[in-house]
Amino acid sequence: MRNLRILVVAVCGAGVLLVASTASATDIRGTISSTLVITEDSQLVGNVTCTVTGAPCVSFGVSGIALKLNGFSITGLADPAAGCGGGSVAGEHGVNIAGLRGVIVQGPGIVRQFRGHGIIVTGASSRVLVTQVTMATNCLSGIIVTGASTENDLVANTGVNNGNSAAPCGGI
Repeated sequence: MRNLRILVVAVCGAGVLLVASTASATDIRGTISSTLVITEDSQLVGNVTCTVTGAPCVSFGVSGIALKLNGFSITGLADPAAGCGGGSVAGEHGVNIAGLRGVIVQGPGIVRQFRGHGIIVTGASSRVLVTQVTMATNCLSGIIVTGASTENDLVANTGVNNGNSAAPCGGI
């Protein structure tokens, strides 16, 4: 009987290891109508249209995970030509990172047409990496880092036509 228990534990342990090694990222595409909180590595597998009002489209929920854009776009409700159109909307950001450590937003890809910031890094966030992302036609900044955020890296990003005449905060 004792050998049977050991065998069962070994099989269960191997099963857990197998699942952990083959776990895949959460695939994201289509329309997001309420804030999507990601809690594991995630990736775009198609373009995303965000219809969330007054809140972020995608929000990181835990530290140490990545969002890969894979060449796709996340598009909000702002005017496609002017960004603001009707003005900024508080909290309506493309990607929200608040008080987390070691998260990654990896392009290539586009975060555009949000009535807030394209990407916001806030709170005591640290060691956040945003790389190879284009932020375009967002009402406020393409990327903004605020609060007590430290040791963050913004690498090879591009900001195009962000900001507005009332709040010309612009690019990165």
